[in-house]
Amino acid sequence: MQSLVSVINDTLNPVIDDRGAEIDVFNEKLQAKGYWVFAGGLSNPDAATTIDNRDGNSLVTDGPFAETKEFVNGFWIMEVPDFDTVLQLAIEASQACQRKTEVRPFL
Repeated sequence: MQSLVSVINDTLNPVIDDRGAEIDVFNEKLQAKGYWVFAGGLSNPDAATTIDNRDGNSLVTDGPFAETKEFVNGFWIMEVPDFDTVLQLAIEASQACQRKTEVRPFL
């Protein structure tokens, strides 16, 4: 089963260099166990661009689609055998990066 594990941040400083070593250890564990698919960090929401072309009239605006105090700061895509495994890994990810995490299985 593939799942998205999102890193949730509530500060406008997404840099987590102080947690880099812990995150590297966690990433190496995912790779060694064969759970790693892809991962990445994201910039602040103010670097976002939102596109709405639902009616055929493209509207491109600077900034995120929603104002919020919490935002996705990074993510892992994992291939795991079951939900219990990804849940345990998300708990470990939260500890490694010192942020909340959210698990969402792919459809």
